[in-house]
Amino acid sequence: MQRIGRVLHISSNRNVILKVENLPRISDEVVDEKLKPIGTVLDIFGPVSSPYVSVRTGMKDPHSLVNCILYAVPSFKSKRMKRKRRK
Repeated sequence: MQRIGRVLHISSNRNVILKVENLPRISDEVVDEKLKPIGTVLDIFGPVSSPYVSVRTGMKDPHSLVNCILYAVPSFKSKRMKRKRRK
């Protein structure tokens, strides 16, 4: 589990916008400090030096998350083996 960052605000389509401290992967699960599921990482945007993350949440009142610190739980997807091409 890694700390993503602090929630800045809620967008008009009810996505949670965070200022990134540690860059997560897209589709990683996001939880709060009590390990309550919040949503999944939808998008990473902004400048490379200080990016932002958009998290899709299903909460009824996402405005209660403003100024909270959120964490990412990495998803362990199976790595597909690449086949060697025959010459």
